Amino acid sequence: MARMLPTRLAVVVVAIIAAVALTACAPLSSLNALVESDSHEMTTAAYGTGTRQKLDVYVPLVATGQVRPTEGWPLVVFFYGGSWKHGERAHYRFVGEALAARGIVAVIPDYRLYPEVRYPDFLKDNAAATAWALRAALRLGADPKRVFVMGHSAGGYNAAMMALDARWLSAESILPTQLAGWIGLAGPYDFLPIENPDVKPVFLHPDTPPESEPIRHVSESVPRAFLAAAPDDDLINPERNTKQMASKLKQTGIPVTLQIYPRTSHTTLIGAFAFPLRFLAPVLDDVVEFVKAAPKH
Repeated sequence: MARMLPTRLAVVVVAIIAAVALTACAPLSSLNALVESDSHEMTTAAYGTGTRQKLDVYVPLVATGQVRPTEGWPLVVFFYGGSWKHGERAHYRFVGEALAARGIVAVIPDYRLYPEVRYPDFLKDNAAATAWALRAALRLGADPKRVFVMGHSAGGYNAAMMALDARWLSAESILPTQLAGWIGLAGPYDFLPIENPDVKPVFLHPDTPPESEPIRHVSESVPRAFLAAAPDDDLINPERNTKQMASKLKQTGIPVTLQIYPRTSHTTLIGAFAFPLRFLAPVLDDVVEFVKAAPKH
């Protein structure tokens, strides 16, 4: 009888197979099979009355040896991608666990998608979820002065709009300046005219409002940023989007960290949060460093 692979090695083999599958756009939820549950406590809450206006919260467990800072944990609100047409918060447990295991409270909301809503209604959901996190921070053991928004792909757009376009958070009586920073992973920030046929109806094509582009909202008052991309992303051009956004932020005087990870694709950029796909790129390490280095404000 063939010897069974040691558990650790077996997990690595499964992860490598998953990494290959992810390049073919297999569901990211497959990575949740590798998520450990002893690093965090997960709860679910509602930030609105709609069926998709719910969120999952991952709080670090002190019992695992993590030391809660006196002022509280940092908190990250993560928006997933899916062309504003697909996605579920449950598919991103691996992101919530990865952050909680590093001493960061993670909040992962669902939000309404097309065709139920179009631009800008999903941004209203994003703002309501962000406002919920800011108001719940103390109760969750987090520091309300160290709250970040983060997103991947379409979610990177959502995070950018929360941080850059004050219209959405101000509707919740909050200002982007209350955020300690924003993190965009392969997000679309400069996309007009829209070329992707899947996205055109989401943004009211051919009457897409120019102000729907995040890059148009860069100003001297926006939060510091961490931007990352894969160099050969064939879905969202990193030169036009990530690098151009980083350049405009720097020109405006906003502190920005730019990382291009050569071994990643559009999808594995976020997949690298999962153990042990972290061999692809230190995305998690770099995001955690950015979050924990945030100056008090």
